[in-house]
Amino acid sequence: MTDTDLTPELLDRIRSHRGRFRWLGVALIVLGVLAIVFPLVASIAAKVMIGWFLLLTGGAVLWHAFQTRAWRDALLSGLIGLLHLAAGVYLAFFPLTGLVGLTLLVGVLFGVQGAIELSLALRHRPNTGWGWMAFSGAASLVLAVLLILGLPGSALWAIGLLVGINFVSSGVAFLSLSRL
Repeated sequence: MTDTDLTPELLDRIRSHRGRFRWLGVALIVLGVLAIVFPLVASIAAKVMIGWFLLLTGGAVLWHAFQTRAWRDALLSGLIGLLHLAAGVYLAFFPLTGLVGLTLLVGVLFGVQGAIELSLALRHRPNTGWGWMAFSGAASLVLAVLLILGLPGSALWAIGLLVGINFVSSGVAFLSLSRL
């Protein structure tokens, strides 16, 4: 199967968004290089951002629990909101703590992402870009294994470095897709 084996509609849709794929690829590569150059900063930034998302979701869930007090399970919903708030405070306001757990979580994320990207690559083989998608998936799987095996000592720098490498490989894959 080649580029010409794609349905004309799919090929037209990919080509109509070629510029978006290209800019996404460039943005991911630039952010990835910055994360590689400054891995501790990128690790802390990722952890703090996750903390803020947990704060936002915790606040929303807690607000919902108060608004639905008549609901039989509102107390349990409120406990979930408090759990999100506590985890959010821990991650957002204590930047050097919790990196080991987050490093493990990112390792699992990279493993799942790598498996999905490999599956996508095999489904689209031998179209243009499938090899880069396969490379990105394999790179994500290798990074997952290295990240998990390096714990706990690598937690301070590993998230930023590995996120950077992952962004660069995904950016190259999107740049390749923009060439269809």
